[in-house]
Amino acid sequence: MACEHASQIKRKPRWLSRRLPSAPEYEQVRTIISQGRLHTVCEEAKCPNRFECFSQRTATFLIMGSRCTRDCRFCNVAYGPQTAPDPEEPRRVAEAAMRMGLQYVVVTSVTRDDLPDGGAGIFAETIAQIRRRLPDTRIEILIPDFQGDRDALKTVLDAEPHVLNHNIETVPRLYERVRPQAVYERSLRLLERASSMAPSILTKSGIMLGLGESDAEVRETLADLRRVDCKFLTIGQYLQPSRRHLAVERFVRPEEFDAWREAALAMGFIDAASGPFVRSSYHAKDLYQASGA
Repeated sequence: MACEHASQIKRKPRWLSRRLPSAPEYEQVRTIISQGRLHTVCEEAKCPNRFECFSQRTATFLIMGSRCTRDCRFCNVAYGPQTAPDPEEPRRVAEAAMRMGLQYVVVTSVTRDDLPDGGAGIFAETIAQIRRRLPDTRIEILIPDFQGDRDALKTVLDAEPHVLNHNIETVPRLYERVRPQAVYERSLRLLERASSMAPSILTKSGIMLGLGESDAEVRETLADLRRVDCKFLTIGQYLQPSRRHLAVERFVRPEEFDAWREAALAMGFIDAASGPFVRSSYHAKDLYQASGA
């Protein structure tokens, strides 16, 4: 569902300006991704950190195609007709991770409400393929809500990733406007089930700021995440990908992000990454290492 009216993209403040890194590793990663016929959420979602991450020889793999069955109004991933999942994709992801020498692999997907298990089996196979080639590598997966399917979640948990991430994205009041095909309570329930079904797997979630939420709403959302035993948190600035997406209501200052990190730690999160450029998988390895696992 596109925005009713195209909106002007606001000029970014100075703290959202950054120099693009230049390194041969950037093109090397792009080549590996291209040769593997793979997608990354870094490129599909226009992540502002993609140049930095590629230059550090890391990327977040996007599986099950590049088109989503949902059309969230904040996300740049394409919406439209899906193709059947490629059964060889999990192998190619694992081989790309091996070529990149990754010690920490992050895998996410488009939402595939058209598949009976939402793609849970493909997540599990991707984890298995990575583990076969890189047995000492840590694996984080960022999953959709599987429409609340407990069996689909169990399939993923049985594959034993080290971290299971599912983003809450925004406060409940804004769900209808920001992600109308999602359900706030369903996402909370997924995180709660993951913690109870597989206590050894660390759970993680993230929220965007700048969409019109109040401080009180953010604080309550973080409290909700702690109530379902979410262990890690990311907080970042929403940036409008194009004129057809939701406009930025406010650019949050860096010192406010610092304060939210302190608030999150005080609430009991193991660690929290909070800043204008923070995204779900930004420096994910560093966040995981805070657990001491």
